[in-house]
Amino acid sequence: MIRFIFTGKTKHKEIEALNQEYLQRLTKFTKYEVIEIKDEKVSKNCDEKRLKGIEADKILANIKEDEYIIALDETGKHYSSIDFAKFIEKQEIEHNIVLITGGSLGLSDKIKKRANLVLSFSKMTFGHRMIRFMLIEQIYRAYCINNGINYHK
Repeated sequence: MIRFIFTGKTKHKEIEALNQEYLQRLTKFTKYEVIEIKDEKVSKNCDEKRLKGIEADKILANIKEDEYIIALDETGKHYSSIDFAKFIEKQEIEHNIVLITGGSLGLSDKIKKRANLVLSFSKMTFGHRMIRFMLIEQIYRAYCINNGINYHK
């Protein structure tokens, strides 16, 4: 079982259509759940740390003690797609996997500390809507690799 916890909503129809396409493809391999956390409104003079803390509390309320948590952050560990696929396969044997992306402010340190793995796709920063699709696609790619499907080439 894979659970995705995303902060914010995808407002772009094209990106949401891609998300739904790859989530549908994922059903060939595993059950999944998507939880969307309402992101906090950012204003000019807002306290970003406080807002990230509010979002973190909402995220943590959706996590169970025995789940394996992967949080996306640009400071995290890098994997090749093949190594990531092996990693997912190993973790899924023992745990439900929860993958978390932050909103426009990123993730609170509370979430990164709770995570079993902080994962980075790149040292570059990606929009939270785009990284959502990239994460779903990489999970689908991992299942294809683990099931000998040539999608990944």
